[in-house]
Amino acid sequence: MWDGKPSISLVIENPNAVDVTETVKTEISTDLKKFVTKVEQTAEVPAKGKVTIKITTEEDLEPGFYRAKIYVGTAAKAFNFGISPYDIVSAPDMQPDFNEYWENAKTQLPTLVEGETVTLTEITSKSNAKGKVYLVEFQSVPNGLEGDPVIVRGFYVEPQDGQKHPVLMHFFGWDDRGGSVTVPSGGSGNYAEFYLSTRGQYHNNRPASYEKTEAWIAEHGEWVSKDPCEYASIMKPNDKYNWFGFNFGDKDGFYYRGAFLDIVQAVRFMATRETSDMNNLFAEGSSQGGAFCYAAAALSYPEYTFTAIAPNVAFLGDYPDYFRIVSWPGDTAKANKGSMTDEEMYAFLSYYDTKNLATRISAAVLASSGLQDGTCPPHTNFAPFNNLSNPDKEMVIDPTMGHSFPAGWTTKYEKFFQERTK
Repeated sequence: MWDGKPSISLVIENPNAVDVTETVKTEISTDLKKFVTKVEQTAEVPAKGKVTIKITTEEDLEPGFYRAKIYVGTAAKAFNFGISPYDIVSAPDMQPDFNEYWENAKTQLPTLVEGETVTLTEITSKSNAKGKVYLVEFQSVPNGLEGDPVIVRGFYVEPQDGQKHPVLMHFFGWDDRGGSVTVPSGGSGNYAEFYLSTRGQYHNNRPASYEKTEAWIAEHGEWVSKDPCEYASIMKPNDKYNWFGFNFGDKDGFYYRGAFLDIVQAVRFMATRETSDMNNLFAEGSSQGGAFCYAAAALSYPEYTFTAIAPNVAFLGDYPDYFRIVSWPGDTAKANKGSMTDEEMYAFLSYYDTKNLATRISAAVLASSGLQDGTCPPHTNFAPFNNLSNPDKEMVIDPTMGHSFPAGWTTKYEKFFQERTK
């Protein structure tokens, strides 16, 4: 990461018994694959030795992310770097009815009444003296304006000291139907916590790991899906890209309309619990879960205002550029757009774009991005980040990380939250 000009240190080793003179060529392109410049220089490397050379450009580069390809004879190294990323402009492109759309959508959510539209079942094997763990099943919106409510599940950890506690929402990354669902333990007692599985994913698509034990079956009975959506018959089991294509183009039925409303309903559930201090409301998540952090803070407002969120390598940002930088999910979108023009497709997607959701957020934000992330590239992480109005924000940048977690990420966001707890 640099301002203006890059200053790349390249170490060239020579294992040969003779001195070598080699031409070093560096090609630099934008992350949107537009060629910028080529830099050539000569490196004289002594026998059995090494030399360090500096690579830079004659002119300053515009704020943005770039790809450097270095050739020392043959291709030697390729990597991404950034120039003044906090100055990148990813202008919001929401439609005029953006706020109205979401406020109207929220009115479709059922009122939560315990025993009717929401049920709690304690998981005694996971509860402890500090916290009880519950399986929560609540009604959310149908996959459209009509139909039966979708049953959405999550795990709720309720502190047992009788005091109010800050609320921490946990959101998950993309579910490709691999593996089982982990059930949290009773927790530390510091937070009232909710682990949400949005519609069709994780606990709404298969049993959690604890349900596969004989003890759990003896206590609760066999797993029976209560989800009227029957996602398994709608989605291709091995197609991990299909969530993005689900009801694509339908503003009332698109997957992320329903998923974002599931998030709002989960926050509303936490507000019904006596141990929840809704004046201290936090969220964390990675990838898709990072996008859900933005959605939670944006769409829970004005009922509930998040104190701080921690989106790591967030998904769903700046679709027009996102689709030009990497192939997915743009290829899924284009395969499902039907007769829509690209302009119409991006207008549709603007309702679910984190860079637009960010304009509704007042929370403090600790975000992170990996410069080598080929799934949710840094451009798509800075798009919402740079549109946040609250100056209390920080971006953790890992120069070598791909689509992963920075070192000590959990400790970082927990400290960030603690410092902002009222």
